[in-house]
Amino acid sequence: MGVEKMSVVTIERLVKKFKLKVLAGENELQRTVTKPKAHRPGLEFVGYFDFFPMERVQILGRTEITYLHTLSKSERKYRIGNIVKYHPPCFIVTAGQEGLEYLTRYCAEEGIPLLHTQERTSEFIAKLDAFMIKELAQEMCIHGVCVNVSGMGILLRGNSGVGKSETAHTLIRRGHRLIADDIVMLKKLSPQTLLGTHNESNKEFLALRSIGLLNVVRLYGRRAFQEETRIALDIELTNWRENSLYNELEVEPKFTEYMGVRIPHIEIQLQPGRDVAGLIEAAANNWYLRQQGYSPMEEFMSRLELDPN
Repeated sequence: MGVEKMSVVTIERLVKKFKLKVLAGENELQRTVTKPKAHRPGLEFVGYFDFFPMERVQILGRTEITYLHTLSKSERKYRIGNIVKYHPPCFIVTAGQEGLEYLTRYCAEEGIPLLHTQERTSEFIAKLDAFMIKELAQEMCIHGVCVNVSGMGILLRGNSGVGKSETAHTLIRRGHRLIADDIVMLKKLSPQTLLGTHNESNKEFLALRSIGLLNVVRLYGRRAFQEETRIALDIELTNWRENSLYNELEVEPKFTEYMGVRIPHIEIQLQPGRDVAGLIEAAANNWYLRQQGYSPMEEFMSRLELDPN
């Protein structure tokens, strides 16, 4: 169905993203981070290394730096040496702290980037963790179209030429938003959360047969495009098959699985004159109501029970 790949983030990218000052290790900025969630090495400075996550970004906040300042020169060298020998990806000193000459020297000797920010520790960690979780999420690319309809992310899948992009164009004209056309990048943020986005090269572009490539932002304005969306529905567009649709009061729920995340699946068969975009809008709105605990079938059955005739 798609191709999975692993992601990494370079230290250089962190420097640019968060406008960090490089104090040491400027020639080592191509080192990579493969694990999200930053770590504050408090216990490690006092000698406890049983669960040291050395593959993570190490944050030195006011607590850690103040502790180091209180140590003697020999003790400080010993404590810092115990950590730098594990060669973590980098150290980031927060809260604009100064007096870091000794730390700069040790990191330069070991070739470990030492970075500096004026931001408060808790605020910086929150931003860094949010960025790293998204960037290092397990991801895969699939063939299809991703749109945001009424605030909900929807994957449109189907055979080539079935009309996915044309349907997306109709939805855009109705005020909904394009996320990605042809190639959709999926990121697993949690066991229940799947994010859909573009692959940069197809950002804002929609390809229509007989028309060509469209830039939806240039044509319809900024509201026609969205960078990413949480996937709520997986809709497969298929060719019409006679005698295969039934007027059931409640359709049996089906799911598609991406990287272990189950997404509700709906099949919509195509036929000339069928308002496919309208059906997708109805599916999105109906899914939203179900999430709020409303079932039209249950309400219908309760009305029948109350009807004396």
